[in-house]
Amino acid sequence: MEPLITLQDVSFSTQQEELVRRISYGFDEGKATALVGPSGGGKSTVLKLAAGLLIPRTGTVCFRGKDLADMTRGETLEFRRESAVVFQDSALWANQNLYQNLELPLRVHFPQFSKGERENRMHQVLAEVGYKKNLFIRPAQLSMGEQKLIAFARAMLCRPQLLFLDEWTESLDGKAAQRLIDLVKVHKGMGSTLIFVSHDLKLIKTLADDIVMIQGGEIAFTITGEDIAHDEYLAQHIEQGIAL
Repeated sequence: MEPLITLQDVSFSTQQEELVRRISYGFDEGKATALVGPSGGGKSTVLKLAAGLLIPRTGTVCFRGKDLADMTRGETLEFRRESAVVFQDSALWANQNLYQNLELPLRVHFPQFSKGERENRMHQVLAEVGYKKNLFIRPAQLSMGEQKLIAFARAMLCRPQLLFLDEWTESLDGKAAQRLIDLVKVHKGMGSTLIFVSHDLKLIKTLADDIVMIQGGEIAFTITGEDIAHDEYLAQHIEQGIAL
């Protein structure tokens, strides 16, 4: 079966440095893939390339065999509706209140929804993530953990089948983090595809079907979740790599 997302010979550079070098990898549909490695090694860049948020300097990124660069506007909109990203820094719109941050994806992807339908979906997802405070305030008035809850809720509003998660439990206390992990497990159990970045070995062991170690902008090696579940040496090797 063809991978859901394929990176073929992908490189990415800023004006200062090359962040990703000739990476080729296929993300299988219905699986959870952890991108791991030392800080600054390129894993978040790979996630953003796979999500179509960065344009590769060389190579192609394909969704269901279609190059993202060649998609029509309608195809791109469908890809965006089917996928969702939770950024490490939450990436909420600072000049809009929380209600507006949450409402916009529903306006874009479900224009047929009434105001009441949008609000029902918003309140349902907010209850799932455990956010109970005022929605008519700006993101800057929230703690980093609360911003992460809103960012996660925004990602879940359109019920995506493809999730890109970048350190999505950072800045959360243990109870709140576990709530989001449990929600992701539910999505995985329903057949969603997960591509996630994490430094948490316990979380990686819990969720990952496949693990991709990225160092110096390149894939160092790939293993399965079963490999580290049954091989303590490999688990320690992974933990050392993500602690750098």
